[in-house]
Amino acid sequence: MKTINLFLTLLIVGCVTFLNAQKGAEEIITESSEPAEDRYVDDIVSKRLVVENTVLPYEPIREADIAWQKKIWRVLDTREKMNLPFRYPEKPLFNVFREMIENGDITVFEDEKFATALTPEEVEKSLNRVDTSVIFDYDTYEEKVQVVKSEISWEDINRFRVKEIWFFDEESSRLRVRILGIAPERDVYDDETQEFKYSLPLFWIYYPEARNLLSKHRIFNENNDMAPMTWAALFESRFFSSVIYKSSNVLDLRVKDMFDASKENSNIDILLESKKIKAELFNFEHDFWTY
Repeated sequence: MKTINLFLTLLIVGCVTFLNAQKGAEEIITESSEPAEDRYVDDIVSKRLVVENTVLPYEPIREADIAWQKKIWRVLDTREKMNLPFRYPEKPLFNVFREMIENGDITVFEDEKFATALTPEEVEKSLNRVDTSVIFDYDTYEEKVQVVKSEISWEDINRFRVKEIWFFDEESSRLRVRILGIAPERDVYDDETQEFKYSLPLFWIYYPEARNLLSKHRIFNENNDMAPMTWAALFESRFFSSVIYKSSNVLDLRVKDMFDASKENSNIDILLESKKIKAELFNFEHDFWTY
């Protein structure tokens, strides 16, 4: 009798275990702290790991450990092949910035020194543009000027400025870099001829403040859809192409200001000078050591 009871008990336990295993195999399980409740998912599982991602804070650095530093300004063109993630239609970087600003998550600055913060009215003005057009009124047979207000689209942003600081850390005995600010550039055209005049930054964003938020927005990875990068990872891994247009100097001149624009090969000289500054940064750490 005891043998029969033991056999029935083991049989019931085995059936329950088998049913639970079958049920668990059919469920979608994620590594996120939230269950996969979405019924219609355009993927195998709902990806929440990036949304819950947080970046590690910067390693504290003592002022006494900084033996050398230099500020560098770069401009990156989003139309270059390596920078195409900046133009990813699903969530381009400019739209990420706009969302942060509208939610009040970050402070927007007028200048690259982060001294003058923009008011909400000034931010609204910088994110929108006002165009005028002449229309013909068929009722009065007169021409009228119509003012049209439109939002600046991410497609209007072809370049971003990046301000960073390179420094030599004596504690770790290596050259390091930290990004200080990012600014989207807008092209300005002549109202009559529609010729390009110049480009100017819409606003400056203090990168250390936006760093944690940028780590929650993923970008397109053409090599692996399951392993997307984040904007914070892209900037800190230097996964972008750029050109140096300014380095800290006594006259606060841009690279282009050091050459005569009327000369035939001035653009080539500007590019070579930019590459020279880049090479000096690359070789700086190696020059500390003797082999």
